[in-house]
Amino acid sequence: MSCVRCVVSGRVQGVWFRETTRSRAQELGLSGTAVNLPDGTVEVTACGDEQALRELQEWLWQGSPMSRVDEVRCREILEPVQHNGFHTG
Repeated sequence: MSCVRCVVSGRVQGVWFRETTRSRAQELGLSGTAVNLPDGTVEVTACGDEQALRELQEWLWQGSPMSRVDEVRCREILEPVQHNGFHTG
């Protein structure tokens, strides 16, 4: 199992970005979280199959229909984060 942490910037809060991310991550069989950060970005932490993680990272550039994604910065997390499903916070 691999894990990544991504920070997504742009118009990503208040536009259903976290909820659509949760839905897509669940479709891909990933576990993790999507949370709003105080600086207006969204942090996505996801764990699962490497191919599914790549697909989620590509999808993050699309986002929800009302979002505008300006940047997606991802890095691998060396120690897996234990999550039961995918949640928003």
